Amino acid sequence: MNKPNIALYKTQAKIMKALAHPTRLFIINELANKEKCVCELTNLIGADISTVSKHLSILKNAGIVDTNKKGTSIFYHLKMKCVLNFFVCINEILKNNIKEQITLVK
Repeated sequence: MNKPNIALYKTQAKIMKALAHPTRLFIINELANKEKCVCELTNLIGADISTVSKHLSILKNAGIVDTNKKGTSIFYHLKMKCVLNFFVCINEILKNNIKEQITLVK
């Protein structure tokens, strides 16, 4: 593997790590519907604001979400809606795995 490939794979891994948490997946799913402020997400998740802010920071640093300031509130939205295609792919993998497991049981 050459150095440019290694750098690309490391960057891709950073994005994958940002997606590798159930709460962050939930946040992405919620932001797919409409932008939300931290307070809305905190209520939906049931965690404290610092925890939700940390998750949002990880998603923002990975380039998945971005912010809009409205008055004194900061609203988060999906910057890269293509991440939703990733969810479609993951669900296809899950369906395929279930089918394979059912075949093994028969």
